[in-house]
Amino acid sequence: MGIAQIVATILAGAVTIVALSLAVRAVTSMTAVIRQGQPDPTRFDNKGTRTKTMLVETLGHTRMLKWGVVGAAHWFVMVSFMILFLLVVEAYFEIADPAGGLPLVGHWVVYGLVTEWIGILGLAGILVLIAIRQANKPGKRKLSRFTGSTMWQAYFVEAIIVGVMVCGFLIRGFKVANETFEYPAWATPLSHGVGALLPAAKDGPTWVGLVKICISMGWMITISLNVTMGVAWHRFLAFFNIFFKRSPEKLAGSGLGALKPMMSDGKPLDFEEADPEKDQFGVAQVEQFTWKGLLDFSTCTECGRCQSQCPAWNTAKPLSPKLMVLSLRDHAYAKAPYLLAGGGKDLTGEEKGTEEQLKGVDVLALAEADRPLIGGVDENGIIDPDVLWSCTTCGACVEQCPVDIEHIDHIVDMRRYQVLIESNFPAEAGVMLRNLENKGNPWGAPQNTREDWTKGLDFEIKRVGEAEFDYLFWVGCAGAFEDRAKKTTRAVATLLHEAGVDFAILGEGETCTGDPARRIGNEFIYQMLAQQNVETLQEAQVKRIVATCPHCFNTLGNEYEQLGLKVEVVHHTQLLAHLVAEGKLTPVQPVDGGVTYHDPCYLGRHNRVFEAPREVLGSAIEGGLTEMPRNSERSFCCGAGGARMWMEEKIGKRINVERTEEALATGAKTIAVGCPFCYTMIGDGVTGKGEQENVEVIDVASVLLRSIKGDKATT
Repeated sequence: MGIAQIVATILAGAVTIVALSLAVRAVTSMTAVIRQGQPDPTRFDNKGTRTKTMLVETLGHTRMLKWGVVGAAHWFVMVSFMILFLLVVEAYFEIADPAGGLPLVGHWVVYGLVTEWIGILGLAGILVLIAIRQANKPGKRKLSRFTGSTMWQAYFVEAIIVGVMVCGFLIRGFKVANETFEYPAWATPLSHGVGALLPAAKDGPTWVGLVKICISMGWMITISLNVTMGVAWHRFLAFFNIFFKRSPEKLAGSGLGALKPMMSDGKPLDFEEADPEKDQFGVAQVEQFTWKGLLDFSTCTECGRCQSQCPAWNTAKPLSPKLMVLSLRDHAYAKAPYLLAGGGKDLTGEEKGTEEQLKGVDVLALAEADRPLIGGVDENGIIDPDVLWSCTTCGACVEQCPVDIEHIDHIVDMRRYQVLIESNFPAEAGVMLRNLENKGNPWGAPQNTREDWTKGLDFEIKRVGEAEFDYLFWVGCAGAFEDRAKKTTRAVATLLHEAGVDFAILGEGETCTGDPARRIGNEFIYQMLAQQNVETLQEAQVKRIVATCPHCFNTLGNEYEQLGLKVEVVHHTQLLAHLVAEGKLTPVQPVDGGVTYHDPCYLGRHNRVFEAPREVLGSAIEGGLTEMPRNSERSFCCGAGGARMWMEEKIGKRINVERTEEALATGAKTIAVGCPFCYTMIGDGVTGKGEQENVEVIDVASVLLRSIKGDKATT
């Protein structure tokens, strides 16, 4: 070992010791912060399923590959980081012995071949990602997904990856030039190409190896000093965050479908015994999120995929799911010294920490602790109220997040505290909540008019209790009271009758499922309505339900399981598609003029029902379906979800107008929907654009009915 090797070995060892020491401290600090969250015992079941899902989503890159080139490039970068770690280890041996390599496997041609091509593809991948970031950086695009991301961190990580990979090929190149390289040219063409350009230099591998170690350890030192650097830390935390997703059986959308029940101390809240002074009602402080919530915030990659798909962000609302998560992350870590010292507020708002415990806490951490979680600029709040109430709970953010962050759950948890404890929510939503509580429906319509939609039908409809039935037809509040939605209700009933389906309705025995109450944050009213419905359905011994409203469909099928009801629930488009396939409904007059279809969020993204409505339309229209650019899992929200149906849009462009313009741009004369909320929102959008005489908004069921009955179809 020469002087160069001795000096390089000492320097490499020193920088490595510093980096590893700081990394251990960073991981310990990060773990301590995450442990400040509330317990969540539901995250530890189904370990086999969790492991499988984690491996599929990480190694299979199932989320990332939805973005085509970006996903493929990122996969190669990820694999190169994992495999080329061996080359970083090998660099320590090359520092000590310029002609040496990794023990045991370093001389295998297969090892040389694999690491060579992973390095080539990884380098190409990072260059593609750099180009994409530059093409989409803020300022170049009006709605950049990178707006608000910490750009220097991304540039730093990209530069590190390029530097490490270039050093790897330079080391090999010097070995080629020194005629000490172990692998043939056919297995390592780039290394031999670099070697052909370099002069022979005995100490070349040593000095380049030292640079490579310094770059790698410099990266580790930097991220250890910046524990909120999600663009780097996600490569470790993502495995854990995906493993602990709340629905590991769902490969797409961990926070979609049912909402989590309100939790206190790791247990579902029982409203009959709950005490606001002893039990947690929603989230009022960052430490009141579960530990999984704090892990979510720590894992965010700042990639902005959620932001790019968010209907609020795309229509100039203040909500960006990414920026909300980053605000919560930064707040959690800034407040951490205060919490770790024993500080914090109890459920009555009293300080838990003693003066002795808090005397050494940094003044900035104490100031951070005084900030309200929800509050405007004048209150120095972490999350602005307009951010909180802009969410439609459409699920686009959760659907696109490559590391399974559960944005919707966190938003609803914050809403719950604001509604139930602070009574602080948009005023217009108060009317809806009072109607739900007093009338059992958000419109406040008299209960004795729930069956008015049946008047004028030329056949009788059974009521539950009168006779046996195969399906319960869940009409829903919109289907019973809203004029446009009544057309869908009548069309579905007519089609079921035509197909010979034995169905019945609850009539006045039906009440709102509670979806709008739950998603605005009023879990109490939701529980009241849901318990009533569960008792009604259990008494009627209902086995199968067909619903026209995706919100009812989702609540009945996914959320009532939390209350002990297990029943098969299908959306009307699913049942109609089945009846058409079986020949029980036969379209005879295809609808022409062009048809496009709007995927409802709670049918599509939340419940993965994409094909059934398209199958129905495909059987009933002429010339095929004209898809909008944003469709299926990337469908753009109509703006009505998350109880936004009853809240006025006062900021930015109306979401329904944005979606309507996209539908009109297809040139289709018919916009088919599968949800009464979408029916209203898209219908209003068409009217607002003055196109009501040229373009019709209509439910999938009505399209099918027209195709079957032609001019005789009336709803």
